[in-house]
Amino acid sequence: MMPIDLRSDTVTRPSPGMRQVIANAEVGDDALGDDPTVHRLEERVADLLGKGKAVFFPTGVMANEVTIALYVPRGEEVIAEATSHFVDWELGAAGALSGVQLRTVPAPGGLLTAALVESAIRPAGPLQIRSRLICLENTHNAAGGRILPIEAMREIREVAIRHSIPVYLDGSRLWNAAVATGIAERDFADLADTVMVGLSKGLGAPVGSVLAGEDALMDEARRLRRRFGGAMRQAGILAAAGLFAIEQNRDRLADDHARARRLADLCADIPGLDVVPPDTNILMLDVTRPGLDAPAVVDRLAGQGVLVTAFTRSRVRAVTHLDVDDADIDRAARAVRVALQN
Repeated sequence: MMPIDLRSDTVTRPSPGMRQVIANAEVGDDALGDDPTVHRLEERVADLLGKGKAVFFPTGVMANEVTIALYVPRGEEVIAEATSHFVDWELGAAGALSGVQLRTVPAPGGLLTAALVESAIRPAGPLQIRSRLICLENTHNAAGGRILPIEAMREIREVAIRHSIPVYLDGSRLWNAAVATGIAERDFADLADTVMVGLSKGLGAPVGSVLAGEDALMDEARRLRRRFGGAMRQAGILAAAGLFAIEQNRDRLADDHARARRLADLCADIPGLDVVPPDTNILMLDVTRPGLDAPAVVDRLAGQGVLVTAFTRSRVRAVTHLDVDDADIDRAARAVRVALQN
């Protein structure tokens, strides 16, 4: 029996239809600016997000770090939530690559507020570094795919305007937030100067993220992408997969959300386990049984053919995606019950 892989929504494999468009993709040399499929992808994402231009990146981390380099001079500061992707999952890249300091702001449930952001902004003066960029994450990975409400984003944007600080949105899973709330991606994106969206998570493409923003800034982002090692050649074969993912797989994200909720419901009464109700497709399970921790639960589940991750010593993460169906969810729930009872 095939394992049920809930480690992440990045583990998906291209569908037959996606493989077909990859095989048939019209390509050029993207580093020379003449790959027509990359152009179509960038134009499509810019339109969806309501921005002037977009740039195709191999990874979201690179797009995040190029954005920091675009906005923040060396020795200055970025404001980010304390458990955000910038802080915990990018190997200190902001400091190592751009000489930038992160000002981390702990927020309940990972959701920043205008008051928290304003309190983190450095006062002007000769004795402190300057706050140069506010980074938001929507949905918030470490908080369990939680959605930063658009009202909160609007209030943070007002604070940013008051202090003349740009806002960046790490929207690697913005598609999930849009589907879950019914609010268009461009409405979220309108509250940030620059936005990144992922293609290789819930949408199921094998590679890629897209950064969108003001025209001149995206021209500079394209230059910095090369400096960071991200210039690509016949990238149209990847862009074709991204276009297919956007057009075919956005609406079906609702299925992932429903399956995450179903798994949460099925696990809710298991002794020794606290279930964090999911907003989208990421389910966090807190292990409370004495003598048992998350790595041990992960090992027990792997023995039953269910793959998940230990997010912390006490927290297990399971992520639903397009390669998981209803039967897989039922089987995974039974495995969790066995893992906690033995």
